Amino acid sequence: MSLLRLLPVLLAFGLLGAHFLRMGIDGGLVAAACAPLILLIRRRWAARAVQALLVGSAVFWLVSLARLASVRQEMGMGWGRLAAILVVVALGTAAAALSLESRSLRERYRRGGQSTTASVVAFLLTAVVLVFVQVKVARPMILAERFWVGGGWPTILGLSVYAAWINELLLDPARQAKIRSRIWLVFSMFFFAQLLLGLSGIEQMLMSGDLHLPVPAMIVGGPLYRGGGLFMPILFGVTVLLMGPAWCSYFCYIGAWDNQLSGARHPTNTSGPWHRRLRWITLVAVVALALALRLLGAPTWLAAVLGGGFGIVGVVIMVLWSRRTGTMAHCTWYCPIGLLATGLGKLSPHRIRLNDNCTACGLCSRACRYDALSSEDIARHRPGASCTLCGDCVGVCKHDAMGYRFGSLSPATSRAVFFVLVASFHAVCLAVARI
Repeated sequence: MSLLRLLPVLLAFGLLGAHFLRMGIDGGLVAAACAPLILLIRRRWAARAVQALLVGSAVFWLVSLARLASVRQEMGMGWGRLAAILVVVALGTAAAALSLESRSLRERYRRGGQSTTASVVAFLLTAVVLVFVQVKVARPMILAERFWVGGGWPTILGLSVYAAWINELLLDPARQAKIRSRIWLVFSMFFFAQLLLGLSGIEQMLMSGDLHLPVPAMIVGGPLYRGGGLFMPILFGVTVLLMGPAWCSYFCYIGAWDNQLSGARHPTNTSGPWHRRLRWITLVAVVALALALRLLGAPTWLAAVLGGGFGIVGVVIMVLWSRRTGTMAHCTWYCPIGLLATGLGKLSPHRIRLNDNCTACGLCSRACRYDALSSEDIARHRPGASCTLCGDCVGVCKHDAMGYRFGSLSPATSRAVFFVLVASFHAVCLAVARI
């Protein structure tokens, strides 16, 4: 691409970087310098994302003008020349956004048309949430900000691009199952890397400086025992309300292990009624034991040992049963959080449904590792209670019979809404301290 065509864009981000440099915000300078590099991604959403950044920068200059003019008025100083300069800079920045609408550049960024809007929304949603966290939360929650003041800004830019990218990949039905497995594994690896670094003495890796046992059941058991510490329950609840039971197929740090182990063979879906009752038993046991330990004043080490033991049993189930059956035994038989996610997930409007094109061929059932597509479920044209909205079944259906539903929206739009939320939440969680 000719640098001449990019000159307005480079100049706009150069002026923004100079402003951050003058303000002593090194992270802002790095983000401004890296923003044009997004255009190396030859996708339509990349060009749209850069346009959105330029429009946001133009607004930033106008807001800065209002703030600086107010300060100068209070000091009895003139601000006319300042206003003229910043208005010209804002208009030039907006013009740089329009320059990306030239015919040659639109031709260069023509790929990815169907997923463009969803990917741009994922980019903007991630950026808005993380900017709010960066600006409004008193204690730095973005990990990079804890090690480098201003480091949150390039992190926000990079992870917003990441959200747009994985959103585009997830919207491809043929690749969605494989991409889901990969980004889920990355999510889990990042989580436990953060844990190990925190244990090694790098306290910036820990949200509060206190260790939270990384066993899903402790999302319920921990607060009941401690009488506080509601961050993880709130995070879990928000996820379930926004994305239904997708916590269990995209965000559970332990569930990613079960997914990998069960992937050794095709699922046999041999679970029976007693398997579903087992999760009720484990949920009641976790709640009762946590309350009993609190009432009896049990020491923290004992609660930690019991919680750790519960987690070890779950890993044994993965190794012995998930690998043998191809079904995610830990998630569908044992984990009480899975039961809460699929139960409370009914409050979310996201669904997967079958239409009249279904021929009961069974391909979807053989793709489901959550035992949610028995012959009875298929006959009812809806997955069973253990469905986590993973979407693996949608990609293998050859008759266009399965799809996401979100209210009265079309299946394609419903799918886009769902994966925008998934991609953005993934990126946000990678950015923040959460242990």
